[in-house]
Amino acid sequence: MSVEAGSRALLTDGDVVLVRPLHPADTAEVLALHTRLTQQDTYFRFFGAPSGLDRLAAGMTAEADLGHYAVGCYRRGELVGVANYEVLKNSTDAEVALVVDASVRTQGVATLLMEHLVSHARKTGLKRFLAEVLAENAKVIHVFKDLGLGFEASIGGPERDVVMTLDEDPAYLDAVLKRDSVADAASLAHLLKPSSIAVLGAGRRPGSVGHAVLANLAASGYRGPVEVVNPHARVILGVPSVPSVAKLSRTPELAVVCLPAPAAAEAVEECGKRGVRAVVVISSGLTGTEHGDRVRAAVREYGMRLVGPNCLGVLSTDPACPYDLTFLGTTVQPGTIGVVTQSGGVGIALAESLGDLGLGMSTLVSTGDKYDVSGNDLLMWWTADPRTELAVLYLESFGNPRKFSRLARQLARTRPVLAVRSGSGDTAQRAAASHTAAAATPAVTRDALFEQAGVIAVDTVAELVDVIAGLSWQLLPGGPRVAVVSNAGGAGVLAADACEREGLVMADLSDDTRARLAKLLPAEAAVRNPVDTTAAVAPRVFADALRAVLDDDGVDAVIAATVPTAVGDPGSALAEVLPPEYKTVFAVRPGQRARVAPLVPGTGVTACYDDPAAAAAVLARLVRYEQWLNRPEAAETLAPLADPDALRAFAAEREGWLPPADSVELLHLAEIPMVETHYVEAGDSMDAVAADLGSPVVLKADADGLLHKTAGGGVLLNVHGADRILEAFRTLRSRFGSALRGVTVQPMAEPGRELLVGVRSDPVFGPLVVFGLGGVDTDLIADHAARLAPLTGADADLLLDGLRASKTLWASGQLDRAAVRELLLKVSRLAELVPELAELDLNPVRVVSEGCLALDVRARLEPAPATDPFLRALRD
Repeated sequence: MSVEAGSRALLTDGDVVLVRPLHPADTAEVLALHTRLTQQDTYFRFFGAPSGLDRLAAGMTAEADLGHYAVGCYRRGELVGVANYEVLKNSTDAEVALVVDASVRTQGVATLLMEHLVSHARKTGLKRFLAEVLAENAKVIHVFKDLGLGFEASIGGPERDVVMTLDEDPAYLDAVLKRDSVADAASLAHLLKPSSIAVLGAGRRPGSVGHAVLANLAASGYRGPVEVVNPHARVILGVPSVPSVAKLSRTPELAVVCLPAPAAAEAVEECGKRGVRAVVVISSGLTGTEHGDRVRAAVREYGMRLVGPNCLGVLSTDPACPYDLTFLGTTVQPGTIGVVTQSGGVGIALAESLGDLGLGMSTLVSTGDKYDVSGNDLLMWWTADPRTELAVLYLESFGNPRKFSRLARQLARTRPVLAVRSGSGDTAQRAAASHTAAAATPAVTRDALFEQAGVIAVDTVAELVDVIAGLSWQLLPGGPRVAVVSNAGGAGVLAADACEREGLVMADLSDDTRARLAKLLPAEAAVRNPVDTTAAVAPRVFADALRAVLDDDGVDAVIAATVPTAVGDPGSALAEVLPPEYKTVFAVRPGQRARVAPLVPGTGVTACYDDPAAAAAVLARLVRYEQWLNRPEAAETLAPLADPDALRAFAAEREGWLPPADSVELLHLAEIPMVETHYVEAGDSMDAVAADLGSPVVLKADADGLLHKTAGGGVLLNVHGADRILEAFRTLRSRFGSALRGVTVQPMAEPGRELLVGVRSDPVFGPLVVFGLGGVDTDLIADHAARLAPLTGADADLLLDGLRASKTLWASGQLDRAAVRELLLKVSRLAELVPELAELDLNPVRVVSEGCLALDVRARLEPAPATDPFLRALRD
């Protein structure tokens, strides 16, 4: 969110305010704020930099004066706080000042304003904030200290000299997100724990959406006051009705709107005027029209939270405040599953499927067209909600994916987060202009986001329900080693095949376990994994065999596949064995009517699937989640960049595909290893370069439309001597004619393995780092892995191990894995420092036993808007 445009934000009590830059036209409001200050307020206002009043009065705008910036906080249209900084002459330091109205001084206004100053100052290259604060002004000192920035303050005397460093620091982001979560939870309480509700548009006709919403609310057990707005009735379903919002007997905390688009927009405006704190707009047909614009404007003007429009509604099963404001046709049972979905249809399907399994929800929020409340809001709500033990997301778009990643990662550390993949179309990649761009499809980018955040991703609602059942009734597996126990050999083989396809490890049973099984089972039974007990065993014997396998220390999880026979039904005995306190067991009953069901109806013993492949797929996802939870964060090993400012300045002066010489210089400034490179333009002489270089060398054409240089005849290898170099230069001139821009000349590199390392920046997701096999077969082999920047050491390791060829690549130990890891971290750092980097293609990167070098580079720079994904701001 850009600070310049102004943005809605939340105070600690959930109140919505507007934060925006101040201009000369705001002078009267700044004066009014100062006039309201008491003598004590003036005394405790810290000093050092001007308050901003003198500057504004002098007619200097925030944009025009790069040495000064002022920002104000507006609550219900009134200016309640001002913060500003003044850059010291010839310095990267700035003095800050702040003043806040006494009526909001405990609601986080000062901290919010400081966060906006920090965001703006970082974009302009400032390094430190300075302030002089009266020693008695402990509140302001605490505001500075608690920001999460590096903080120092002098000791002694009537004043404190405060220094705050503006370095990019994860601790600061953590502090901002913690404050964001507190404020967001307070704001969403108006939506999810309302003290009173009004339904606008509920009719007497049972077939209408409004009538269905009111009927569900009446049946939900909501205990607060409820009124209906309908000019054509006095009572609907026993609920009193009034003709307009203005006629309501009280101001409802939450209103739900079920009206046609024009009337819905007017209703939202009336709710804002009345002081309603949250609105759910179920109405469709608003987006892309003036009516939708009116709704957005009303939300912004009156500081309301809004769900929708074009949504299914909202429900909560919190026993302290249960309510159902949806038009679901099924009753949702109380439970521990929180759901946020952009699709009402997905919400309906999930509610019905979970109901069939006897599972319930804690919350269901259908965001629809997502004008305001989004998945990020619910991630923050669930983090503080002990009733929600599992979070489910269906998101068709990401407004702020980098914030989503941090929030989802935080939540996934304490409870599983599931997401249904959507929007996987890769049409835009068909005409990709680089190898990296061809690999960085939308699906790859989204999957990288989910994987890094610890989100369990699925492709269908059916798969989602499978995983929910597995998580609801069993522990996470302790590892990937799986045993299969079956009384039907075919089912056991299918289960084993499915496990191997999913990347699970078929456990080797110990000698003791096999001996124990041999004593229990008939002679014709198979006592190695997969274990086939034979169809003739009684249920009790099958249960004993399962216990024996579970007791094996080399087994982390078990799939028990059973079919009923005339001898008995081994599946009926599983409940006696399950649930083990320390290992995961899934049941499989081929041919059962439901895709997934509880093993014993009405209990949560374990999930029973109709197909071994479904059980294996769920188990694999749970294993990957468990591995993510236990994955240590590898320490970073990069030394600080020598001159990051020179790198940023170089990039800021260029745009489009860089000439080869500029691309090489970009890598040099980023300290990324590149083979010695000389560039000669097509119309220049090669004589000097040919005389200076030793032999042998390689010549590479730089020509219009030449992406695959080797395949296109643009690479001449092992050229020896000055005469041969000149002859090769003439050959390339003749081959490409007027399309030839120039020729790159490099010494031949030491033989080794060729890899691809690149960056593709997405305007929504940010930069994606791609790693894979490189060289002439890059696109043919298409063996790639990707992660969103910034990379951690663990991310770099996962990239190195994420290829189909990774085991073979690193098995011999003859390639310098550490050098490639360092290269990945350096490329990630480059993408973070230079947001203008739209594409980077290092292909090939030659890796040998000691070190690696980029042999070719293509880079594209494009202007990047100055955004701060972690700045506290609501959707606009």
